[in-house]
Amino acid sequence: MDEADGKRRCHGSLADVFHLARRAEMENAVVLPSRMVVRHHGTVRESREPAGVERVDAEWEGYASPVRELVMLNALVAFALELAMFVFVAWWAAALDVPWWARVLIALVLVSGLAVLWGAFASPRARVVLPVAGVVAVKVVAFGAAALAISGLGAPMAGVVFAGVAAVSVAVTTFVRARRKSPA
Repeated sequence: MDEADGKRRCHGSLADVFHLARRAEMENAVVLPSRMVVRHHGTVRESREPAGVERVDAEWEGYASPVRELVMLNALVAFALELAMFVFVAWWAAALDVPWWARVLIALVLVSGLAVLWGAFASPRARVVLPVAGVVAVKVVAFGAAALAISGLGAPMAGVVFAGVAAVSVAVTTFVRARRKSPA
C-alpha cells in the first residue's frame, strides 16, 4: 500500500485481500474466503465470487488433527483409485485378442463411459444429485468394473485388493460427506 500522498493504493490481488481484511477489521465486518460483507455508514455491501463460480469446501475442513490428516489421506487414496479405475479398464481393453483398432475403440468407449458415469453421478460436483445409496451404487459399478478388469488381466488377487481398498475408501467418503451435510 502506498500512503505517501495520504491515499491508500493496493497493488496486486494479494495486497487487495490484505487491505480488505484490514478494512473489515476496522469497520466491524465479516470476512469469508468467498465473499466480504462490509458495514459502512449503515449500508451493507457485498463482494461476490465471479459469476458461475461456486465455492466447495474441502471434506477435511470440519475436522481437527489427526482425523483431518486421515480424511485428507482418504481423499488422496480416492483420487488414486479413480485414476487406477480408468487405467485398469483401458489396460484390459488393450489386452483383448482383437485387432488393434478395435482395442483402441473399446478402450475409448469404456473409459469415456466410466468418466461420464463418474462425472455425472459420483463426483463431488456431480451434475445429477443422487441419494447416498445411488452414489454408492454408481461407485460400486465403476470400481467393480475396474476390479473385474484387473482380474481379467490375470491378477485376481490384485482385483480383490483393489475392490477392498475401494470399498473402504467409499465407506469413509460416504461417512465424511454425510456428516458434513447433516446439521450439527
